[in-house]
Amino acid sequence: MKLKSLNKMLNIKNVSISVLIFFIYLNLLPAQSVPYFDGDRAYKHLQTQCGFGPRYPGSEGHGEMIKLFTNFLPPLCDEFKQYKTPVIHPMHGDTVLLSNFLARYNPTVEMRIMLLAHWDTREIADMDTIKENQNTPIIGANDGASGIAVLLTLAELLANNPVDIGIDLLFVDGEDMGVSGVAGSYGLGTKEVSPLLPYPRPTYAICLDMVGDSEQEFLMEYFSIQQASHIVQQVWDIANELGYHQFKRKFGIPIEDDHRVLFNHTGIPAIDIIDFNYPNKDTNYWHTIEDTPDKCSAESLQAVGAVMTELIYLENWRHK
Repeated sequence: MKLKSLNKMLNIKNVSISVLIFFIYLNLLPAQSVPYFDGDRAYKHLQTQCGFGPRYPGSEGHGEMIKLFTNFLPPLCDEFKQYKTPVIHPMHGDTVLLSNFLARYNPTVEMRIMLLAHWDTREIADMDTIKENQNTPIIGANDGASGIAVLLTLAELLANNPVDIGIDLLFVDGEDMGVSGVAGSYGLGTKEVSPLLPYPRPTYAICLDMVGDSEQEFLMEYFSIQQASHIVQQVWDIANELGYHQFKRKFGIPIEDDHRVLFNHTGIPAIDIIDFNYPNKDTNYWHTIEDTPDKCSAESLQAVGAVMTELIYLENWRHK
């Protein structure tokens, strides 16, 4: 698709009518209609995960995360599912056991939003500039823990502030096990869980990956525009209306992330919120040992969490 026609399709210079109407009506609603998303709480969730160490399948930290999910999530949601799936590791051919977790709110409601993030971390720091570090497992503060931190905080928020629409929070394993440069070797957890997802299926899905960067900048990812341009526009409209201008109205590169895998295996329209230039265009901590909590911030997690909260309660208002 030509860039000119893509711009016309998205109409990215204008706020969408539906979002504009929502913000007009929002001023007439009680302040408690949209609960507060606590970025500090999310950052603590990020630190807890990183405190377990690397969390790739088979590691000690991976086991600790399974305990966290199975203890933390069931009291907060209406339905909790764990999916255990053996897969062949793309890098070394061993069989490893993946665990995907699904927390559902109002599981029988047709109108549903899925928010997903991967919780595993890369087994090797193969993009590190220092060769001696390249076989070292990463901590994955941004690439792994940040999206999960937002989902865990939202799980608490939804438990205390119920909605009428359906919400699915999907915690995906095995995203980062792939061979560098081989796109089909990534996103294994999403690939395995896709045919197992219960009905009713989500109306659309939003993947949160690498959302904690303290130098935050989100571009409109290429596949997201292809798969669900109206959701991209809606999310960016809400973010900008809330003053989060790190959601840039610029087109980003295609990223073979869980949103792409989910779409390809279920047809669910899915987008990705990702800051791939981590922390900026000149330096990148992605898949390096530098991906640590000090490179992330509560303010960045707050921005993404607040946008997701606003979106959820916008949809809840629309479908009353």
